[in-house]
Amino acid sequence: DRTMPISRHTGQIPESTWILSFREMTEPWKGAVGCLGVAIFFAMTIGIISWQALEQSPEEWVLRGRDAGMLWERGRGALLLRALPAGRPVLAIAVGSVPATEPPPPRDRCWHDGGQFCYSWEEDAELRLSLEPPAAPGTECYGVRWTPLRPDVTLKDCFSMANVSWYGGPSVHAQRWPLNSAESPVQPLVSGDLSTNPDGFGPVLERYFLGSTGVTVTVASDVTPLLSLESHRQFCLEMPAGQAEPLHYQLCVSADCPSHCPNHLMSNFTPFRSPIWRYHGPEGSATKIKRGLRSLVRRLKRHRLQEGIVALGERGTTILATADLVLSESRKRQAPALVEPLELSITLSPYAGITSPLFLRSLRGGEAAGYWLSRQPRPGGSLIPLLTIWKGQLCARLNVTSEAALGWYLARARHLRQAMGASYVAFEGVEGNSFLEQDVPAPAKLAGDGYTEVLAAALATLGNVTIISAGTRSSHLPLFVQMRPLRSDWSHAGLKGLIPSVLHYSLLGYNFFIPDAVGGSMAGVTPGDPELFVRWLQIVTFLPVMAFGTPPWLCCDAWVLNLTRQCIQRHRDFVVPLLLKYSEEWQSLGYPIFRPAWWLSPTDPVAFTIEDEFLIGDEVLVAPITEKGQTWRDIYLPGEGHLWLDTNTARVFDGGTTLRNYSASLAEVPVFVK
Repeated sequence: DRTMPISRHTGQIPESTWILSFREMTEPWKGAVGCLGVAIFFAMTIGIISWQALEQSPEEWVLRGRDAGMLWERGRGALLLRALPAGRPVLAIAVGSVPATEPPPPRDRCWHDGGQFCYSWEEDAELRLSLEPPAAPGTECYGVRWTPLRPDVTLKDCFSMANVSWYGGPSVHAQRWPLNSAESPVQPLVSGDLSTNPDGFGPVLERYFLGSTGVTVTVASDVTPLLSLESHRQFCLEMPAGQAEPLHYQLCVSADCPSHCPNHLMSNFTPFRSPIWRYHGPEGSATKIKRGLRSLVRRLKRHRLQEGIVALGERGTTILATADLVLSESRKRQAPALVEPLELSITLSPYAGITSPLFLRSLRGGEAAGYWLSRQPRPGGSLIPLLTIWKGQLCARLNVTSEAALGWYLARARHLRQAMGASYVAFEGVEGNSFLEQDVPAPAKLAGDGYTEVLAAALATLGNVTIISAGTRSSHLPLFVQMRPLRSDWSHAGLKGLIPSVLHYSLLGYNFFIPDAVGGSMAGVTPGDPELFVRWLQIVTFLPVMAFGTPPWLCCDAWVLNLTRQCIQRHRDFVVPLLLKYSEEWQSLGYPIFRPAWWLSPTDPVAFTIEDEFLIGDEVLVAPITEKGQTWRDIYLPGEGHLWLDTNTARVFDGGTTLRNYSASLAEVPVFVK
């Protein structure tokens, strides 16, 4: 029998009926169906793209810590710092270094390290974010480092002022609190002399900014960026093209302000119990200076103001020293008592006029050739002093990188102090970078504010009887800091800038400062104004030192003279013990002595912008008048739940409230005790 073949499946898919029907269609029908397919394809593509755009968040987490995290915001190209777990906005940083529309992709070059995020814009810059050890308990810190990949790349990060009040950084000509309303063109973040460059930065400067959202920005010490302040918009850090240096800073976030405020611990310090009287008499000769000093002392005694310190300026000090009226150590005689029973303060600077005997003597002998800052010589060349202008004269400046020069300078200061019978020595001209001012490359040790830092450390060896004109990274040293001169008027360059300056200095750790003379020392629009003198006097009564330029008997009537005596007594009996008490807290915890209103109300936005009152520690609130002609003001009492006693009226008020139109006559300054 024949076996019937078994039917096997060939594996071919039989053509469907609709394909067979399509083949039988005419050409017009085939074209119509093809168009329909293309339309469906485009519709699906657009839908997918739209779905991705809607689903994809405009923000992408790039690094998370325990309490906060960093995000990249697409579109404008910004780094965002958010507090966790709620995602509270802390800081927005507009990035000007790279194309804003190019977001970091999911690729992370540091993916193997959970504590870092790295991304490179291959034609511009590299960004590295890293979790860093906390600067203080209860904080979380992130390092931000931009590195240029081409020499013509400018690195620039701008920190938003939207919903953030900023404090710290540099002092400026018309000091504000907070910095949001300050304006400054882009310039190196280096201290300077505001009397010669009002648009520059002042003598006290730290690379530290504090935001009201609990964030700090600290610029790395190994870079010197440019800084600009754009009023009510942002402040920017920038590394200009051509330097090939990174932009490097640290962000720290904390929910509690006192814990993340700067921790400035220092040794024991004693405030001045008596006022400073600045000598402005004749300086034509040593004889005239001695006669003028004796006349000032007689007048102070006559007006029952015979306690204090007479401050002799640099010119007067130089004339007395040059005239050889200073007794040499070889004469075993008592130093001249120029201002008994008062004490004497003399003034020096690291500058020497090129025609002065001091400069010419220092050049005698080859060993003194390096005593002054010099341009780097060519191979085989000799040192040429870097000349600069100081008080209208062409001068050389002390070379603080030379141990021999510093030793010679400090020995001279000690000799003059002892020979002239001075209790204090003030040093002017400590601020500024002479190389930067003349666009000359500086030695690595003197880059940025290196000069101020090195000289301050050397002067601290003279003891806590030393006064310097500047401060940067030196708040831990036992030095008094002379506050910059203010104008004799009611503006922020004058009286209105005094309390913002007090808060600024104290926040940065410079709690023992000497304010400018009562009434201001720079000519203003209202010189010799008795009301201005009185309102100024009422503020400095509560500061570490009371300083006078114009004596009260020259500017005002007998009533003001009597008020001056009362204020000096109040400073000695009430303020000095208070400062000593809170200086112990400063030494142990690093808290500032003079505190802003938000110190007791850290979550109240009203407190963030108050610049015309201040706290001494946590227990005394001073709210003076700073407007001409006013005898009332609004007073914010911080600290909800606290009670405040008006020392003038004995009335008690609740904290966390504002007293509207509170009376303060010309003879009164509102002071409240918690």
